[in-house]
Amino acid sequence: MATVTKQLTLEQFLELPEKKPALEFEEGRVTQKVSPEAKHSTLQYKLAVFFNQVGEPAKLAFAFPELRETYAGRSYVPAVSVFTWDRIPLDAHGEPVDDLFVPPDITIEIRSPRQSLDRLVRRCLWYVANGVRLALLVDPILRSVRLFLPGEEPRELRDGDLIDLGDLLPGFQLTVDELFGFLRIA
Repeated sequence: MATVTKQLTLEQFLELPEKKPALEFEEGRVTQKVSPEAKHSTLQYKLAVFFNQVGEPAKLAFAFPELRETYAGRSYVPAVSVFTWDRIPLDAHGEPVDDLFVPPDITIEIRSPRQSLDRLVRRCLWYVANGVRLALLVDPILRSVRLFLPGEEPRELRDGDLIDLGDLLPGFQLTVDELFGFLRIA
């Protein structure tokens, strides 16, 4: 992950042109995300599809891949952001707003081989401390999912464990095995 050494304000950061992979802002530092690899991209795509296939028709939730979120003094671009239906930020035309300044209900980070697990854990803890109701850290390397809830210790889930989305999204059922089954291309 490349880091720009010059300290910026959040406002200065938001004026920078977008880059690929995306730039992120944390405590005056600008970093560039690691380019996603095949497993990361596959999981990101299929998780967004999973949430949207159930959530959109029932008007329960909508998942956005690679959506910039700026709140609580930071600006991140998690793999997937899920908003419950009544919290999707919309403009006057009923379309999603481009500049997002509120936390999603669920944030999903997916670890890439060159990413620090500790850094992603700290980020997920920050998410739930700053308004995200549930964060998931999907680790294809360890074949595990860590579930983060506000005020609770993270829980590590493996194999047939159910990824419990609580009362956030009733009807969404997914086990860790099913999630990693998304990696198999049929």
